Amino acid sequence: MFKKIFKNMSQDTTENIEKDNIQEENVSENQEIQQPELTIEEQLQEDLAKEKDRFLRLFAEFENFKKRTSKERIDLFKTANQEVLQAILPVLDDFDRAWVQIEKSEDEALVQGVALIHEKLKSTLVGKGLEQIDVKPGDAFDADFAEAITQIPAPTAELKGKIVDVIEKGYKLGDRIIRFPKVVIGN
Repeated sequence: MFKKIFKNMSQDTTENIEKDNIQEENVSENQEIQQPELTIEEQLQEDLAKEKDRFLRLFAEFENFKKRTSKERIDLFKTANQEVLQAILPVLDDFDRAWVQIEKSEDEALVQGVALIHEKLKSTLVGKGLEQIDVKPGDAFDADFAEAITQIPAPTAELKGKIVDVIEKGYKLGDRIIRFPKVVIGN
């Protein structure tokens, strides 16, 4: 009994497959008939249009490449001296600390001489693109522009969550921060 059922099922399946194949052949023949053959001139125009499109895409890609490399080159020139400036920053910090003590001196010639050197050093670094990040006690703390090294109890209620003291100055070169200011915030 199972053999008869299986045999009937396999015959039905075989017939359905044959019908589907015949229908597919008819459809493909109709599609071939519906698509007219292109003349040589039309074929050449179609090929020309494809090549023009390919050329325009390639040209646009090349223009984008030129713009991108030009922008990267400008950025490189702006930050090329970053390593040198970062190496000089500790020297500038030491100079600033020494300047505080030298200002207290009673020798006017010494004070004026060191002031000239200090200003010349700062102006040279500014000329190379170095800018000091301006943070001072009482400013709101922003983690994007300052690094909190510790928290202390706020001396006043207004200083809660704000900068209490600046331990180390921060600097940026162009738009890029090369050293974050280190600050103490009140909690």
